[in-house]
Amino acid sequence: MANVLIIDDDQSLNSLLVEMVSRMGHQPTAALDLKSGVRFARSSPFDVVFLDVRLPDGNGLDALPAIGNTPSQPEVIIITADGDPDGAEIAINSGAWDYIEKPESLSEIKLPLIRALQYREARQEARPPQLMKHDGIVGSSPALKSCIEQASEAAVMEANVLLTGETGTGKDLFAQAIHKNSSRARGNFVAVDCAALPGTLVESILFGHVKGAFTGADRPQEGLIRQADGGTLFLDEVGELPLNIQKTFLRVLEGHRFRAIGDKEETVSDFRLIAATNRNLVDMVMKRQFREDLFFRIQTMTIALPPLRERPEDIRETAAYHVARLCGKFGIRQKEISPEVLDVLLKHRWAGNVRELVHTLERSIAAAFHEPVLYIKHLPIAIRVEVKKNAVMESRKRESRLEAPETSTPEIGRWKNVRETSVLLAEKKYLEDLLSLTGGRIKAACTVSGLSRPRLYSLMKKHKLLKTAAAI
Repeated sequence: MANVLIIDDDQSLNSLLVEMVSRMGHQPTAALDLKSGVRFARSSPFDVVFLDVRLPDGNGLDALPAIGNTPSQPEVIIITADGDPDGAEIAINSGAWDYIEKPESLSEIKLPLIRALQYREARQEARPPQLMKHDGIVGSSPALKSCIEQASEAAVMEANVLLTGETGTGKDLFAQAIHKNSSRARGNFVAVDCAALPGTLVESILFGHVKGAFTGADRPQEGLIRQADGGTLFLDEVGELPLNIQKTFLRVLEGHRFRAIGDKEETVSDFRLIAATNRNLVDMVMKRQFREDLFFRIQTMTIALPPLRERPEDIRETAAYHVARLCGKFGIRQKEISPEVLDVLLKHRWAGNVRELVHTLERSIAAAFHEPVLYIKHLPIAIRVEVKKNAVMESRKRESRLEAPETSTPEIGRWKNVRETSVLLAEKKYLEDLLSLTGGRIKAACTVSGLSRPRLYSLMKKHKLLKTAAAI
């Protein structure tokens, strides 16, 4: 028996979904607003969540990541009366299982639920063991746990992996973790910083060269691709790889064969590729700054690492881990973190993510070298100033809202409001006449009005006329 959460303010459809889920032998839980739905999702484990988009207290798409990243990590099925291409894109990119326009028949909703539950059951049975070696990856937030789980799955495969995320999110640590937990752990982990490759020597560094291949080549050199034979080749900042090298590397990736500069024979290298980038490769492909064929080859599996500001619950654990590590590195006694310092760390936005946090802690420990506790005074001035300025600005905004005088509206009313009211009244009158004429039959109403089913359903919901319909 699965647990299914239904978040929809349409009481009629909500009740129908509860009945459908119950008849399928599962346990339904219903919520009529977003706040209650999110609270249910955080307090109890669910396998699937039906989530409406337009809710009285917010947009369901905005809450999708929060619901999907709860401890049970449910599959989320978006149901909406107003289908929107951009909304569908946002939903799928945010991890939704499906994006469905509200149908006339519940059977159209039933199949996605069945498939989501089948997938969930099969995945649970085939789930690989969690990563045991992931030094430096610290945190227990749902978002980070999801990334670790994906890395665990990647470790047991040979597929190419693309790690995406802002600078400082730990892409190199995840690459090493995948390597250390794979069957290639005994082989070399060869990291290549594509942004630091000198333009004239890129091919030589990657592919190597024979003696006399060019001026200054007084001895042969083995390339990094050859060094990764039997292990993992990590291309960090792969978006910086020159276009001419991208074409050459694509051929190497397809056949795992290459020719060193000046060599007449090809060399084989059995490497596994992991790439990382903080740039939007899709955008680069559209601008012809990155080869489309190479992009598709390197992103067989993609793991998107979340920025630190989106998982603030990990800051305390991450700070404690690195303070202990850094004190050990400096050979000094362990230090405590005062509550005031932790409060500042939680309020800072961390544009540089974990890397910025580590550098901040390192500077603070150096400032408090002989003292047992880290106080606000030990933090970098720039961070203290930024947090304090934000606090003052927020305080002023609150005061402004409280002191703002109420503005009076002329009795005649604003043209926009009058026009909108007139349109609403006309819409409702038309719908009432339409439903009366067709006996509340949706299909007939669509035929007469020329409206699509989702649009008609949306208008009926908007004017609270759903109960007038003979069938949903």
